[in-house]
Amino acid sequence: MTNYFIIPGLGNSGPNHWQTHFEKSGNHFQRINQQEWDAPNCKDWIETIDKALEGYDLSAVVLIGHSLGCTAIANWAKHYQKQVKGALLVAPSDLDAPKYTFPTIGFDHVPLDKINFKTIVVSSDNDEWVTLTRATFFAQHWGSELINIGNAGHINADSGFGPWPEGLEILKRL
Repeated sequence: MTNYFIIPGLGNSGPNHWQTHFEKSGNHFQRINQQEWDAPNCKDWIETIDKALEGYDLSAVVLIGHSLGCTAIANWAKHYQKQVKGALLVAPSDLDAPKYTFPTIGFDHVPLDKINFKTIVVSSDNDEWVTLTRATFFAQHWGSELINIGNAGHINADSGFGPWPEGLEILKRL
């Protein structure tokens, strides 16, 4: 059985967010809760991810990131060099964009190292936190398959992504 670990971005994912709906979709989905959601520390976040995975068969683990959670997964992969079954990386925020001015520590740039397990990046044409060009750039560097779902904003609850059955279908590709 595959175990799915949900890694929200800055501020966590609220009750109407697709990640919360994924979490409620089965016992094999669980959220990795960070101690600090609003002023995250990269080192703390990736340590929390690594600790959450202890005791699991990593070949049966899929990570599900949104926004800054995607960057956390890329940093975790770079730092720990562990292999999981795969990762779904939805709407990775562009930390180098002038608009991205959140108080984060260690989340200075998006790592561009190839990720050593299967990844799928899902992006949109009109995401305010990452252009499609930048999402494509990240996907190429990470060795990810890229799926553009059109005009979908930041692919969050604010842009209408509560229950997201298409996302669950994409997840099956991992």
